[in-house]
Amino acid sequence: MRSRYWIPGLSPEMLRLILDFAYTGAVGVTADNAEELFVAADQFSVMGVARACVAFMGSQLCPQNCLGMWRFSAYYPCPELRQRAHSFLLRHFQQVGAESPEFRTAAPQELAEIIGSDQLNVQQEEALFQLIVQWIKMEPETRRDAISNLLPKVRLALMNTDYLLNTVQDHEYVAHSEPCQSLVTHALRLRYGLDMNGPSAFDFHNPLTRPRLPYNILFAIGGWSGRSPTSAIEVYDERADRWAELEGHSPRAYHGAVFLGNFIYVLGGFDSADYFNTVRRFSLAQRRWEEVSPMHTRRCYLSVAVLHGYIYAMGGFDGYVRLNTAERYQPHTNQWSLISTMHEQRSDASATVLHGKVYICGGFNGNECLPTAEVYSPDTNQWSLIAPMGSRRSGVGVVTFLEQIFAVGGFDGTERLNSAECYAPNTNTWSQAPPMFNTRSNFGIEVLAKRLFVLGGFNGATTTCNAEYLDGDANEWFDAADMGIFRSALSCCVVPGGPDVWDFLQRPDPQQPSHAPSSQATPSDSTIQSEHSTRSSQ
Repeated sequence: MRSRYWIPGLSPEMLRLILDFAYTGAVGVTADNAEELFVAADQFSVMGVARACVAFMGSQLCPQNCLGMWRFSAYYPCPELRQRAHSFLLRHFQQVGAESPEFRTAAPQELAEIIGSDQLNVQQEEALFQLIVQWIKMEPETRRDAISNLLPKVRLALMNTDYLLNTVQDHEYVAHSEPCQSLVTHALRLRYGLDMNGPSAFDFHNPLTRPRLPYNILFAIGGWSGRSPTSAIEVYDERADRWAELEGHSPRAYHGAVFLGNFIYVLGGFDSADYFNTVRRFSLAQRRWEEVSPMHTRRCYLSVAVLHGYIYAMGGFDGYVRLNTAERYQPHTNQWSLISTMHEQRSDASATVLHGKVYICGGFNGNECLPTAEVYSPDTNQWSLIAPMGSRRSGVGVVTFLEQIFAVGGFDGTERLNSAECYAPNTNTWSQAPPMFNTRSNFGIEVLAKRLFVLGGFNGATTTCNAEYLDGDANEWFDAADMGIFRSALSCCVVPGGPDVWDFLQRPDPQQPSHAPSSQATPSDSTIQSEHSTRSSQ
């Protein structure tokens, strides 16, 4: 007679999978068995199966299950899965609140931990208050009192004043809580200080005013400052509206910069003596610079873009002629390959990517500033002219924003521009966009969280440290914090935020004095050789 054994918590199917692993070294983890199989593997210390389960569950994280995974990995200690689930939860919490049935069963202490985190990815604190109210309304009798523990975790002083007064303070859950009423009154005083004094009034030690960490960080690299190229690198903390300066590598202006694969690449450029074909990249993980394969051609005033894992370098000036050639770089092979030549010679143009194609607009051909634009299809390796812009623009900034191509500022051969226009590919037409506050050419341009930022540049008389942004919802421009130095001919890129890069922000103690930009870095365009002096004399 066969003996039968009962093993608590272990089903025959899980035992079979573990035994199969012992013989084959492979295990079939699925969405249906992953949690149960992990528990069994953990119970019997079958670490290979446990690791396979953790890897699978981590790969399946989504807004609908991440809160449950976070809980599961706390009950069955699994630090790796808990960290991954927690990071995913913080990044996507608004979507979790809107879509996940697990949000309905969240415990007050779980919400307090999530909402109190500096790493919570939320653009507006108002959304968190709405989620708290939504959660309480699911079980109002048992959850109403939790408002006094949850509301202090919200950065109330970062809310819009009207919302704080008319929605938060007057809400029935807040109105019936004396601690919450006192908290809102204090937050209103802090909000008044922020309105009066701007970002300098941020208290990074006060949870009501401390901005959360950004999930995208803007890098401004190099440029022309103080009659010479600069190596300065500054990073912009959009949530705190602050700049921090990093140590640069080598002075360079009129170069290109892109982010790809956890590296910042700096391409070509000019150091007041040489025109470069070299390419350097900065490893965010290792915090060091290294050279990679050079471009086929020296390129100053080049245009750059990233598409489908390739870095594109187009046009520019090699010290002798303006270029219509273009090439692309494959990081995995460390190789540059030439692609089809453009229809026009273009230096001082600008490029972007939309719907799987590269767009390049404006520039200077050696004789005149250009209104023309063209598009490259990697599928056919062909350039095609598109409708010309409404203005000639050299030293223009071009970026994809709100599913259109925006061309901003520049030099039309007579004056610097503050105008902007946008291109709709489906109609092949340009239309006017709101103008910037300031005229500028040869500036940095990037998009952060539905805001189109422009940085620095040359206004026709001086370089500038000024920054402003076009808000996609309001469709108007607003001032942003000035950079630390005056510069033009810089290049920018956006880097995803996270533990690897948050320390670059160097969030300062607001009690320390700020450092104003140096006023001596105000050269005219005529101080740079070749292209810059050519455009100034037009």
